[in-house]
Amino acid sequence: MTLTNGWENEPCMNADLIKRFFRAIQADSEKDLHQLCQKIIEEEKGKGHTALAQQLETILNQPKSKTVQPAVFSRREKELGQLPTSSYNDPLVSTILHDALRHHMVLDAKIEAHFHRIEQEYVARERLALYGLQPRKKILLYGPPGCGKTLGAERLAWNTGLPLIKVRFDAMISSFFGESAANLRRIFESVADAPYLLLLDECDFIAKSRNTTNDVGELSRIVNTLLQLLEDYEAPGLLVATTNLDKTLDRAIFRRFDTVFEIPLPGLPQIKKLLEMSLSTILTDKHMRWNDLAKKLLGTSAANVVQTAQHAAKKAILESREIIRQEELEASIAEKIQENLEIQATVQI
Repeated sequence: MTLTNGWENEPCMNADLIKRFFRAIQADSEKDLHQLCQKIIEEEKGKGHTALAQQLETILNQPKSKTVQPAVFSRREKELGQLPTSSYNDPLVSTILHDALRHHMVLDAKIEAHFHRIEQEYVARERLALYGLQPRKKILLYGPPGCGKTLGAERLAWNTGLPLIKVRFDAMISSFFGESAANLRRIFESVADAPYLLLLDECDFIAKSRNTTNDVGELSRIVNTLLQLLEDYEAPGLLVATTNLDKTLDRAIFRRFDTVFEIPLPGLPQIKKLLEMSLSTILTDKHMRWNDLAKKLLGTSAANVVQTAQHAAKKAILESREIIRQEELEASIAEKIQENLEIQATVQI
């Protein structure tokens, strides 16, 4: 069967010419493409296809469009664009690109439902808008250290596809009067028209009560600015704040969020699953009593559970052992518990 070009019922250009044409496109060589087009025109003339050759020549000689071509950005720039800086050009946020986001969480059904609802509403935001409704955009996660609040923000960024930018409080807070509040405003302005997940991680410091006795005015200025920015927040992305729920937190903060919920310490089922997942890349004794191990870790954070399992795995690998046994994991648990007790004693002193 003979392939035809669709104009004159003649065979298509030869295979060699086609390959050269594709190579020129792949190499982005304008000169080679122009020469190949000229060759095609000459071939068509040689076949007596004068009208077609003239049409092709007219197209080739048309002046190029003056439309502005989109700028070529790196992958990072495509995701993040222009980020805010202080008056001294210090970055006010740090970034976590999509591929670096942690997003696997072990949660009970109630907390998992909270996260799923936020993600579901954000994905359906355009459909909700048809009914005059807005998705939950401002989320406050609270709970003890290591329970997974920051991980929760990363999980939301992963599942919504939003680039995550994290406020750098060390750069935001300034010794100059009014500069800290101005920096905070710059950060919010940078996400006003772009879809990001803005993370205010451990925001306790800038959300403290304005009734603090040693306040000299600057803290109140920051808190008032934060409250106003939260009130006016209508950006296309999400805003997630995390806190250990310090007792000095300003009560007005809670009313500014669309949803507030706790990331609690893991229960027995979650601890067991965390242990199993953390040791999934190494062999474990088939007689491992996971429930007994989980009970020993009850009351500790998810981060501590994962660290305990990882410490046991690393020790086994360094000692060239191919399997982790019950007693070895119990020893790692006891070591972690003792470490935590020593930290608590030091803090109390």
